[in-house]
Amino acid sequence: MKVYLTLMAIAALVAYVATPAMRHLAFRVGAITAVRARDVHTTPIPRLGGVAIFLGLAVAGTVASAIPFLDPVYEAGRQPWAVLGAAAIVCALGMIDDIWDLDWMAKLAGQFLAGLVLASGGVQLVTVPIAGVTIGSSYVSLVATVLVVVIAMNAVNFVDGLDGLAAGMIAIGGLAFFTYTYLLARSASPGDYSSLATIVVALLVGACLGFLPHNVHPARIFMGDSGSMVLGLMLAAAAIIVTGQIDPAVISERERIPAFIPILLPIMVLAVPLVDMTAAVIRRAARGESPFSPDKHHLHHLLLRRGHSHRWAVTVLYIWTAVLSFGTVSVVFLPLWGAVAVTAAGIVCAAAITFSPRLARFFSRQWRRAGHAMFSLQRLTPEGREGDDAVAGTAPAVTVVPGAAAASSTVIQEEKK
Repeated sequence: MKVYLTLMAIAALVAYVATPAMRHLAFRVGAITAVRARDVHTTPIPRLGGVAIFLGLAVAGTVASAIPFLDPVYEAGRQPWAVLGAAAIVCALGMIDDIWDLDWMAKLAGQFLAGLVLASGGVQLVTVPIAGVTIGSSYVSLVATVLVVVIAMNAVNFVDGLDGLAAGMIAIGGLAFFTYTYLLARSASPGDYSSLATIVVALLVGACLGFLPHNVHPARIFMGDSGSMVLGLMLAAAAIIVTGQIDPAVISERERIPAFIPILLPIMVLAVPLVDMTAAVIRRAARGESPFSPDKHHLHHLLLRRGHSHRWAVTVLYIWTAVLSFGTVSVVFLPLWGAVAVTAAGIVCAAAITFSPRLARFFSRQWRRAGHAMFSLQRLTPEGREGDDAVAGTAPAVTVVPGAAAASSTVIQEEKK
């Protein structure tokens, strides 16, 4: 576990440090998001944050290759480098689009190319765990892999419409996925906990966490297509590795980990983006428009129109991602009925907040009050008063209570005697 957490920290640190440099570069090359009719920001914001995310992934992935604990992963084949190579392709594609606005067909062609690179490197969907089906045809396996990758990339791209939304959702869902892949690796090989899927998810979560401080509302930089497509590809790669490289039937017999989780969990992590993308495609097709034509009817737009603030619209989608992804993972730790009960309770709470902006505002006020109370309590402690007095350069304020002056005078006179 320490190795994976270290890699996560490296990816986060590199992404965090690289993001200001990418912001400066975006201004230099003109990668600026102008204020459009469908946007919610009011000032032009630089893009290219996705390049910083990719740098975090690349640096941490290279460090991972030099760690002896992970040698079985890197010696088994070229799969780790295929993942980073495909991510580099979509990052470069997104960077070009962020600067010059590529046609949607060109972007789609680049996405298919990245999927082919990933599949040619050995990362292919070869089994369907939920049905115990093995894909016998290499051609069908190749097509299925590319389709999964393209769908995941576009799903994340579609939902990336509010400050911190895509990076936060992938970080939350990725943490649930990380928990599952680590437990699965331990169950599959008790003497060897190295796992490519766990590496990929650890790097993904770390890069998102490193980028988020620059991207939360009000954002100083956007990830752009160079980021959203990389996040989608990395998550799809981790899902394909889990479903295609580990036999869940064996794991179920040994550790009672349900066989349907390897395919269900990635869907739950991407549930909100997939719902948003599906609704958008249906909506635009019904109007006779391109599936990639922009509009203001995404889930986050609907939440804003319902009365949620920018921050709470993002928080609501965070909550849904957490409930669905961690609810799915809870099957590993709890009996099925217990996991269903916990997930159902989470869904009820998430739905209540989603459809009641007043409830969201109530929680927001209580949170602020709690924060103010903690801050005030800290200032009332002797250490807090001493610090305030030292900064202000004045004596502590004295409250005069009626009748206290005479008592104080008597005490002083007694001390003088």
